[in-house]
Amino acid sequence: MPIDLPFTYPRVLSIAGSDSGGGAGIQADLKTFSALGCFGMTAITALTAQNTQGVRAIHGVPAQMLTDQIDAVVEDIGVDAVKIGMLHSPEIVRTVAQAIDRHALQKVVFDPVMVATSGAVLIDNEAIDVLVRELFARTAVITPNLDEAGLLVKRKLQNEADMEAAANALLAMGANAVLVKGGHLQGEAVSDLLALATGEKVWMRDSRIHTPNTHGTGCTLSSAIAAHLALGQPLAEAVQSARSYIRGALLHGAQVRTGKGSGPLNHGYAPQAMVRLPR
Repeated sequence: MPIDLPFTYPRVLSIAGSDSGGGAGIQADLKTFSALGCFGMTAITALTAQNTQGVRAIHGVPAQMLTDQIDAVVEDIGVDAVKIGMLHSPEIVRTVAQAIDRHALQKVVFDPVMVATSGAVLIDNEAIDVLVRELFARTAVITPNLDEAGLLVKRKLQNEADMEAAANALLAMGANAVLVKGGHLQGEAVSDLLALATGEKVWMRDSRIHTPNTHGTGCTLSSAIAAHLALGQPLAEAVQSARSYIRGALLHGAQVRTGKGSGPLNHGYAPQAMVRLPR
C-alpha cells in the first residue's frame, strides 16, 4: 500500500524521437524539464542515429510499443503537460491522438518536426494531412518554424506578413493557438508570433544570438513551453518564459565546441530545484 504523501512534482511527458547525440529530441526535452524544475518522462516514437552533423538512420518504434509507454506512464505517475515532437508515420500520429483522448491529456504542446536543418522534408503529404486532422484540435498550441509552417500552408514564408497570414491559415485549419517561429528570416532581429483562436496576436522580438550551436532549439522551446504550462502559467506567459529560457541556453552555449557541426544549447545554465506542488 503506497504511503499517502502531500506533494507531487510537475509532471511533463515528452512523446518524441530519441537523439543519440543528446542535443535534440527526448534528450533535450528531459534536460529542459529538469532545468525548469519539472519531472520529465518519455514515450519514444523513433530511435535515430545522429550527431551534430546530421542523421544517419531512423528506426520507428511500433505503434503498440508507443501505446504501452504512454499508458504505463499516465496510469501510474500521471501527466500535467505533454510535449509532442517527431511523429514519423500516420499510424503513429493516430496512436498519439487516441492516447490524448483515452487519458484526457491536457496542456499539450505540439512541435511538428517536418523539415531537417538541411532543408530536407521528413514527412509525406499523407502524414501531413493526418497531423492536421488528428492533432491540431487536440493540442493547446502548435510551434512550427518558418519552413514547417510554410509546408503546412503550402507556400514559402518570407516576412512577418507571411508569418501572420500563415498563423491565420493554421488557426482556420483547427489549431487552438499557433506559435510561428521566425528565426529563419534574414536580419539581426528574431520575430516570433503567437496567434490565438480568440483573434489575439502577440509579437515577440529580440536581437539575434550569433552562434553555430542551434541544434535542438525547436525541441527545447516546445518542451520549455510544456514545462511552464505544467508549472501553472497561462499559455502566453508560458511562451514568453520559454523564450527567455532558450535565449539564455543559446547565450551560455554560444562559445562552446561540442562536435564538428551544429552543437547543442547549454540546457543547464541556470537549473531550478524540482518544484513540489500540493497534491
